[in-house]
Amino acid sequence: MTSQRDVFLFVALAVAWGTAFGAVEVGLETLPPILFAALRLDGATLLFVAAVAAIGAEWRPRTRADWVTIAVSGGLIVGGHYGLMFLGQTYVSSGVAAIVLSLTPIVTPPLALALLPRERIRAPAVVGLGLGLAGVVAIALSGGSLGGQVVGVGLLLGSSLVFAIGSVLTERTHSTLSLLPLQTWAMGIGAVMLHALSFARPAESAAGLRAALTVETTAALAYLAVVSTAGGFLAYFVLLERVGASELSLVNYASPVVAALVGWALLGETITPATIGGFALILAGFVLCKIDALWRLGAPVVGYGPTRPAAAAARADDVVVDGNVYVANADRYAGSVQSAD
Repeated sequence: MTSQRDVFLFVALAVAWGTAFGAVEVGLETLPPILFAALRLDGATLLFVAAVAAIGAEWRPRTRADWVTIAVSGGLIVGGHYGLMFLGQTYVSSGVAAIVLSLTPIVTPPLALALLPRERIRAPAVVGLGLGLAGVVAIALSGGSLGGQVVGVGLLLGSSLVFAIGSVLTERTHSTLSLLPLQTWAMGIGAVMLHALSFARPAESAAGLRAALTVETTAALAYLAVVSTAGGFLAYFVLLERVGASELSLVNYASPVVAALVGWALLGETITPATIGGFALILAGFVLCKIDALWRLGAPVVGYGPTRPAAAAARADDVVVDGNVYVANADRYAGSVQSAD
């Protein structure tokens, strides 16, 4: 992430996703959780449909793999993930919710091992998973009782697992749809699923929806649909193409910081030392799970590994392999090889 544009998009994404938890907290004051999640997806789906129509992208599923990918993405990555997340946040603060969901990159490797053939998990990732789970337990017990805090953390942990399972399963499909139409289908399927669950849930009723849509709740819904969902996913996919998944996964640990600050400054929430310690354990677990990728990203910055400048200095008749410049005419230099280290 070397350009100012990439840094700006990364910060914007962390803010868009981090502040979403505060907006959810505001909307849950008047709206039941599953209905609220469904309404959020309604708005996002309309925006995605408009975007697909504007660019003229092919949106019709043509193969069985297309439909399977849509079903998995809509049912798990969108519907299941958001439904459990909104339910969980009725029990815990926005900052705690964001921190627990940062466990997603840690639980993904063992799920890939279980669901995908030829996947392997290394010892550091096993230790990282243990640290991440220990962090979740610390956060669950940070409320001082085995009441709503544990229930909320359990629901959020389920949200993280459902998202990770959906992500792993989509790796096995080979959809012909591009990302934008696929996300549009997933948002629509997730919205329909959550509306059906909300209708079937006795505790939720749409009868008082008009009264529940206060100015604050309507603003929260609009913010979630436009900024956190549509804008957030746009920034995510641009960065995914430019910097790659490993570097972009760091946003999972920037957005909880934003969520905690927003919750403290605007909603009067407090973050306990146990919660901070739990987040530190989750972060340490992430580092262990992604240690190879993080080393590849960070080594050139601190002077290790191949770098581009020496390779770029090679002349037309030189040969560059893995960052080393092999000189075609050794008489030009005192040595025969220049290393990029």
